[in-house]
Parts: sequence; C-alpha cells; structure tokens
Amino acid sequence: MTNDFVLDPRLEADTWAVAEWPLSSLRLMDHRDYPWFLLVPRRADVTELHQLDAADAAQVLRESRMLARAMEQAFAPSALNVAKLGNIVGQLHLHHVARFKGDAAWPGPVWGTPHPGGLERHEAEERMGRVLGLVVDHADR
Repeated sequence: MTNDFVLDPRLEADTWAVAEWPLSSLRLMDHRDYPWFLLVPRRADVTELHQLDAADAAQVLRESRMLARAMEQAFAPSALNVAKLGNIVGQLHLHHVARFKGDAAWPGPVWGTPHPGGLERHEAEERMGRVLGLVVDHADR
C-alpha cells in the first residue's frame, strides 16, 4: 500500500468535493433525487475494506458513523443505505444514501435507476451545509 493517492477520475467527475477528513475525502454525489455522500479513504491501491490496516479501518468506520448520524439528522430518511460496491469504480469508497418511502427507486436499490440530472451549485451547497453543520465525532459513544 502506497501513499500516492489519486481520486479516481470517475468519482471526481460524478461528485462535488465537500471536505477532507482525517482519512477520507468526503464527496457529494451529483444526483438530484437522493442526498448521497461518499467517503473515499485516501489510500492508494486499496479496493476493499479488509485491505486497510487496523487503524485506517477503525478511522473509516468512525467517519462513516459521523456521516451517517449527521445525514439522519439533516434529512430524516426512511432508511440510510451504507454500501461498498466497487463493481464499476474499484477505488475503495463508501456510499451513504438517504432513502425515502416513495422516492424514485423505492423500495429497490438506487443503482442503475434513471438519473434525473445533477445538482445546481446552490442545491449541492445546501446539502453539504446541512450535513457539515451536524457532524460530530461520536467516537466515544
């Protein structure tokens, strides 16, 4: 494992940069239908969670919990889907998708559903602000 991390160009093209956390880049998916964030651990040549060392694995879990809790507060979803897929983009990244009964894909998965278009800058900034305003490190809870 090297430290020569470069964000996969497909992730860069499909997301908005939100923040740099201790381990991961926080990104917002450019998708109008769902509040959808990604955590991308800044580790080169890592495609699977089990390839992270113990400290990085614990850190990505801590960051995922912080993000999930903030998203629950910000959006009050019916369900919060957290997933690691990697079928199309191999670089390790964790999806956090707020789902709502009656949304465009409910109750099925969001993967492969029609894409209604991207977010306007003000929409992306609003989603980012809602989540970042609620992020608290709950590591001790």
